[in-house]
Amino acid sequence: MIRRVMSLLVALGAVVAALVVLPAATAQAATCATAWSSSSVYTNGGSVSYNGRNYTAKWWTQNERPGSSDVWADKGACGTGGGGEDPGQSNGFVVSEAQFNQMFPNRNPFYTYQGLTDALSAYPAFANTGSDEIKKREAAAFLANVSHETGGLVYIKEVNEANYPHYCDASQPYGCPAGQSAYYGKGPIQLSWNFNYKAAGDALGIDLLNNPYLVEQNAAIAWKTGLWYWNTQSGPGTMTGHNAIVNNAGFGETIRSINGAIECNGGNPAQVQSRIDKFTQFTQVLGTTTGSNLSC
Repeated sequence: MIRRVMSLLVALGAVVAALVVLPAATAQAATCATAWSSSSVYTNGGSVSYNGRNYTAKWWTQNERPGSSDVWADKGACGTGGGGEDPGQSNGFVVSEAQFNQMFPNRNPFYTYQGLTDALSAYPAFANTGSDEIKKREAAAFLANVSHETGGLVYIKEVNEANYPHYCDASQPYGCPAGQSAYYGKGPIQLSWNFNYKAAGDALGIDLLNNPYLVEQNAAIAWKTGLWYWNTQSGPGTMTGHNAIVNNAGFGETIRSINGAIECNGGNPAQVQSRIDKFTQFTQVLGTTTGSNLSC
């Protein structure tokens, strides 16, 4: 009898030991709710996701970021189905694809988010300098000016074709090999003039002087020309758009560098205000601040 009991105890011990070494069950993260949008209205019980967490609205709210306002109840981490408007993307850009689509709901399919992120390697300091607040502010400033130039990323090329022959400066030693009417405004910053195509092409390692049409045919090249101007050209201003933001000179100086000769110093206050309004909207989408000196 004792032997039988001992055998049973040994067998039971083996079972217990086997149970002990079994791995613990892994908790599954909740599915993420629909991404929070700064332009949407939420009422009591409305669920959203933001920065990888789910939240539920306690009462009516609009433009109050989850996690930064007591209007939202934190329902915990989520791991599938998105994660909300988290600016921390695998591509390193502070603007998520969801935020990009929110900024440009009617954009031309030519202006792809992938084209923009593919272009970032040309200017790695863009939206990647300073604090998170400054990084997001620069992205918002660039995209606000781009939105103004293209009607919300609708226009790939300049609408007024009567202007096309005007953008050839024949005094340049290289002339206009693609034709006098080939250097009209194209792309997100509406690059124009043969000398700008020459300079941008040289900087990017692309022959844009002989083939300026690449800017309206290839999304990544189009975005690269916009980033070239933003990061390297001061235009009629005194600094680049990049330096204006990262050195806290203000959004107004980015306007001056792009179209200041026409719009600034009272030249066209309505156009200046339009750019400021779009910049303010985009900073809200990204959850950052505008800083001071918005006008020029």
